[in-house]
Amino acid sequence: MSHPQRGSSELIAVLDYERGNLRSVQKALEYVGAQVVITRDPRVVKRADKLVLPGVGAFADCMDNLHRFRLVEPLMEFIGYGRPFLGICLGLQLLFSQSEEFGTHTGLNLIPGRVVRFPRGLKVPHMGWNTIHILRDGCPLLRGIPEGAYFYFVHSYYVVPYDLSVVATSTEYGVEFASMLWRENVFATQFHPEKSQRSGLTMLENFHRL
Repeated sequence: MSHPQRGSSELIAVLDYERGNLRSVQKALEYVGAQVVITRDPRVVKRADKLVLPGVGAFADCMDNLHRFRLVEPLMEFIGYGRPFLGICLGLQLLFSQSEEFGTHTGLNLIPGRVVRFPRGLKVPHMGWNTIHILRDGCPLLRGIPEGAYFYFVHSYYVVPYDLSVVATSTEYGVEFASMLWRENVFATQFHPEKSQRSGLTMLENFHRL
């Protein structure tokens, strides 16, 4: 059964830098009524109303591809304009200052902090369903999502922001880690809302409605 379309003229751009779970993100957003385009064209990014940065793979490779396709400047400008941005999984980690995945690598430095590996002794990747603990009231993407809701995770590294006020939700896996961030127009999730069934679709619909 398909979700009723809302006929919105707003455009959500999903950034294609050959390292994202693009089709499933596109389909989930379209299911909740969004008009979606997958692109690496800076002109399309510039005219989009909202931007999604998905990500699968290694941090350094993803940063290299963002630079290779000349997407860093359009992405940073888009966020600077104050328009809604959503990073998913590695798309969250790339926002940070640096990552320790396979050495030390520089990120976009939009959110000061580090990307670190789960402690030894824990099975990695952290893969499957886990719950979120809501730390901040009023996050528009969490409307209709209850405390303890389940989301789907696949990751071996997690983020450590220097400013803890940006953390919207946390999750326990051996350690308590930031599973969702929110700062003004920037939203980012360590989990995959596009794979998280009802709760994930609710979150994506909230993003679409911003």
